[in-house]
Amino acid sequence: MTTTATTHPASTTAATAQTTPCRTGDHILVTGGAGFIGSHLVERLLREGHRVVVIDDLSTGSLQNLQAVSGHPKLQFIESKVSVCPDLRDLVARAQKIFHLAAAVGVDLVVKSPIHTLETNLHETEVLFEAAAPHRVPTLIASTSEVYGKSAKPAFDEEDDLLIGPPHQARWGYACSKLMDEFLAMAYAREQGMPVVITRFFNTVGPRQTGRYGMVLPRLIAAAKSGAPLPVFGDGGQSRCFGYVLDTVEAVIRLLDNPAAHGQVFNIGGTEEISILDLARLVIELLGSKSSIQFIPYTEAYAPGFDDMRRRKPVTDKLARVTGFRPATSLRKIIELTAASL
Repeated sequence: MTTTATTHPASTTAATAQTTPCRTGDHILVTGGAGFIGSHLVERLLREGHRVVVIDDLSTGSLQNLQAVSGHPKLQFIESKVSVCPDLRDLVARAQKIFHLAAAVGVDLVVKSPIHTLETNLHETEVLFEAAAPHRVPTLIASTSEVYGKSAKPAFDEEDDLLIGPPHQARWGYACSKLMDEFLAMAYAREQGMPVVITRFFNTVGPRQTGRYGMVLPRLIAAAKSGAPLPVFGDGGQSRCFGYVLDTVEAVIRLLDNPAAHGQVFNIGGTEEISILDLARLVIELLGSKSSIQFIPYTEAYAPGFDDMRRRKPVTDKLARVTGFRPATSLRKIIELTAASL
């Protein structure tokens, strides 16, 4: 384990939320805080004056993501898996609240490393909850829209039934592991009175996101910038909604600070739906690129039998009702902000 005190950011955020008095503690714990979303959250918390402890094994995160706050006197960084961090129980006992963002991420990683995916998503969460439950530390766990599985609904509501695909397809192992995290969170809430919030992220994008693990928008932007063909899998007709990372940060902070959100599940994401083919065309237009579009069969991109969902759109009314906030950064603005950082 290495520990470094890690500079005050000048990050842009949505309007500051009304907060609710919460558990006394001397820091906020962020697992996966060197990741894409986690690093933006850490910057926001430090900017608000909090002391922050980050646990991250840097398997998919990077210290480069925390460069803007390197040397900040209120930031402690611990390079470790959650499950083997020797100071975990003490850190949890003294935490004001916990944001659990550590997880296996990206379609490429999920498909190519299914054992790592399952172990990371299940075991790390189990260890964290076991440590946090005796102290009833308010904990937010990041889940995913993947838990909605093969549902063909035009938009997904938190109360919907979930339809997971067969076990021989690795992507459903990822979905199931995150769903089990949700069930575990709810079990701790019911049985031990632990204040938990579950958030299902829908394609969060923005500066610092890498295309290394299969994230679609940074891959398209990188190709457009270099003049290479933009890769579009399948026929490109599958549609998605994209949420800006700082909107996601705003939402998770408001949710964990609000006791009315505890013990509940919330969708977080934008609701501006677009096909992947049209997304590629929009990236080319906004960047003034001369790139073409290259269609790649799923069998070449991943593996035979890969099962992609045609639509994935969140209903965010519950988030708006409980927090007064609804992600609203336009897709064009998100692409421009993301492209400027790559």
